[in-house]
Amino acid sequence: VPPGFRFHPTDEELLHYYLKKKISYHKFEMEVIREVDLNKLEPWDLQERCKIGSTPQNEWYFFSHKDRKYPTGSRTNRATHAGFWKATGRDKCIRNSF
Repeated sequence: VPPGFRFHPTDEELLHYYLKKKISYHKFEMEVIREVDLNKLEPWDLQERCKIGSTPQNEWYFFSHKDRKYPTGSRTNRATHAGFWKATGRDKCIRNSF
């Protein structure tokens, strides 16, 4: 990562550039968003796995697959070895301003 590099994408950039490239199997010039399995990671391990460079960060970005609790159900499995992930916040509509 080059010195002084800061990664602060907007919601639109995350969806229309990074996620679109990811689902289209295009390569990224720099690996700034890591792929992690949240069901195998505890929250205290996430920072080490997702950090970029050596500068401390307050926000981390990652790709993760949604794991279903039951094969035919709609509930999400949020269990980890030591506990579970708690879903917080509300869904937010993101509109394309391009």
